[in-house]
Amino acid sequence: MKEKWKHVTKQMTERFKARSNIQKGLILGGSFLFIAGFIFLTIMMSRPNLVPLYSNLSPQEAGQIQENLNSKGVANEVRDGGKTILVPEEQVNNLQVQLAAEGLPESGNIDFSYFGEKSGFGITDKEFGVLEREATQTEISNLIKSINGVEDANVMITLPESSVWVNQEEEMASASVVLSLGAGAKLDEDQVKALYHLVSKSVTNLPMENIVITDQYFNYYDLNSVNSTSSASKYEEQRKIKQDVERDLQRRVQQMLSTIMGQGKVVATVTTDIDFTEEKREETIVEPVDQENMKGIEVSVERIRETFTGEGAAAGGVVGTGDQEVPTYPGSTAGSNGDYEKVEERINNEVNKIRKEIVESPYQIRDLGIQVMVEPPTPNKPESLPQERLDDIEQILSAIVRTSISKDVNNELTEEQIQEKIFVSAQPFNGKQETSPASTGIPFWIYIVGGVLLLVIILLIFLLSRKKKREEEGTIEEYDIETQETYYVPDVNKEQGSEGTVRKEQLERMAKEKPEEFAKLVRTWLSEE
Repeated sequence: MKEKWKHVTKQMTERFKARSNIQKGLILGGSFLFIAGFIFLTIMMSRPNLVPLYSNLSPQEAGQIQENLNSKGVANEVRDGGKTILVPEEQVNNLQVQLAAEGLPESGNIDFSYFGEKSGFGITDKEFGVLEREATQTEISNLIKSINGVEDANVMITLPESSVWVNQEEEMASASVVLSLGAGAKLDEDQVKALYHLVSKSVTNLPMENIVITDQYFNYYDLNSVNSTSSASKYEEQRKIKQDVERDLQRRVQQMLSTIMGQGKVVATVTTDIDFTEEKREETIVEPVDQENMKGIEVSVERIRETFTGEGAAAGGVVGTGDQEVPTYPGSTAGSNGDYEKVEERINNEVNKIRKEIVESPYQIRDLGIQVMVEPPTPNKPESLPQERLDDIEQILSAIVRTSISKDVNNELTEEQIQEKIFVSAQPFNGKQETSPASTGIPFWIYIVGGVLLLVIILLIFLLSRKKKREEEGTIEEYDIETQETYYVPDVNKEQGSEGTVRKEQLERMAKEKPEEFAKLVRTWLSEE
């Protein structure tokens, strides 16, 4: 076994020496990379998977927790500038329970729970005031940290001392807040206003003008500047909307006309008047069900009809002026027949009652103007552009104006009004920059790159063919040597023996005359076995 191992080692060494320098470098480099990769994978697989135990810790809290973990012999690692502690994944749950039972992490801040845990006798008013202010600062800081983008907050409150004099004017409190914002976080106007209201309402007699809020980069968040910039931001928003509408219409007009006239032959500008008023109104409409007859639905109908036919008694009395007579009273007359008829009708009609709450959307285009300059096919000859082409352009622009302006049912645009909003002119473009025509051929650098690649490919083919030719020549030489040695012709004077005797004699002669070649032949036989 030992001899065989030596033989294999010697054979591998000889084969390695027979290689070229490039092949030796590739073999050694590959072996080194394989060993390094194996070692790296072994280390990574044997390393425990660490996950966060606590995050966003203060240096004091991180130090307490790391000291406790080291005393327990738990592998840990601190990252994120001392804010995060990592432990093995399988121990996270147990460690959180154990540390919570030990009162860790202990921030050192005093909140309102402190009074329930350590309330007792012997505390003075001065000490109680200090603890109360510290607890208020801690609670406000916790509220601020709940805002998205705020990682930490430090709050300092200054409370005025109470006076024993009744007529003395009461002083106001003040507060300073320093925010630690996350990477890339930025507070908008609503968040800044919310911070001022939150701090102001959390402390007695704390007006918003006595509050100062900054971040870790000393950027001051002023409430007055936020209120003053609201109108400016509204103006910027409206101006941007107006620009977007005009740019969109201009791009559509120029793209359409450039397809007809050609690139660089059309210049268009668009101006708009946009209504940014947001209207909200309520309408209550009563209308008949039957629009043609202007009638509603009869819900209830009551009709009363009374008639009377007969002979009535004659009216009369004693004519005279005596005591028993009535002056100017008519005398007795003959009776007459009479008819009486009364018709009464009550109809309750139900109509449509419509109640609408209408919110008119802003950003309506009240007016629109389009100006188009077209360059004739022959710039110096305006007559080269026919009038029919200009009329077609005006028709296209009329359709764009008609569909873009907000509809008003009562005041529809006439053709004359639309034509007033359009201007089309054919003029040569004297200020146009001359641009060289785009080359449609293959760039010159592509030929250079292609030539270099072709040379590299030819060189590689030449080297590979040369290497292959050398290998074939070496194989042929070895084959010729072995063939000549195997079929050595013996002397004629000697007796012809058996094939084994002849082979033996040939080997003996070869061992004496060419010992190096004989040794090489023996090694070849041993390797084949």
